[in-house]
Amino acid sequence: MAAREEQNPATAAAPAPTPCDGLASEAELWRRFAAERDQASREELVRRYLPFAKNLALRYRGASESFDDLLQVANLGLVNAIDRFEPARGTPFAAFASPTILGELKRHFRDRVWTVRVPRGLHDRMAEVDKATSELTVELQRSPSVGEIAARLELDQGEVLEVLEANHNRRPLSLDRPLGDEEESPASEWIGDEDEGFELVEDKLTLEGVLPQLDERERLILKLRFVDDLTQSQIAERIGHSQMHVSRILRRTLERIREEVEEDETS
Repeated sequence: MAAREEQNPATAAAPAPTPCDGLASEAELWRRFAAERDQASREELVRRYLPFAKNLALRYRGASESFDDLLQVANLGLVNAIDRFEPARGTPFAAFASPTILGELKRHFRDRVWTVRVPRGLHDRMAEVDKATSELTVELQRSPSVGEIAARLELDQGEVLEVLEANHNRRPLSLDRPLGDEEESPASEWIGDEDEGFELVEDKLTLEGVLPQLDERERLILKLRFVDDLTQSQIAERIGHSQMHVSRILRRTLERIREEVEEDETS
């Protein structure tokens, strides 16, 4: 009887690597995802490019926004880029994904963070100035001057100052913020002013109740005098009466309105 042949573990065939075991080449992962929409390949591609998305999010670090939120936005942009990428075009994925991720970050600032909207060109220069400022701070071991930032970006100093000013004022201060110490009154109590037309609201409502009781000629004379700002002589010429007659009608009408107003105040 033939002896049973034992299989040598060292020469035994290893199982084929799965898309998520990290052993497949990037080209193979792209092939599987493009051809089969394999979700394991997609997850592995996301894992490999997470550091790339993080580096892009770091450009906006210190921009008065939680870095965790920025990282989440960058990762979302990465996933969108992976879903839209077409390897057959021959474009490197990093070159394709970078505009997508940066676009998501800029939309995040535009739609959720910056209360004051700024022009797109100025908005883009903010990111450039922030990046140059961070790099120069590391190189110089101090905060860079406006001239140094302008030289790095090949911009006029006036453009850099415009960016810095816009960056500083992109969020308005609350009117409920105390002007000094916490016990002081908020700014809204100091900058407000009385509306001169507020007290006229009640008078307007009273007149609206009286005017329908006037005849058409009386309403016309009131309109010409107090709305169109014509003189009594001009009104007389307009309606074909003497100035004296217009004066009597106007005086009688105003007395009637005054009586109606006084009755409303005493009732």
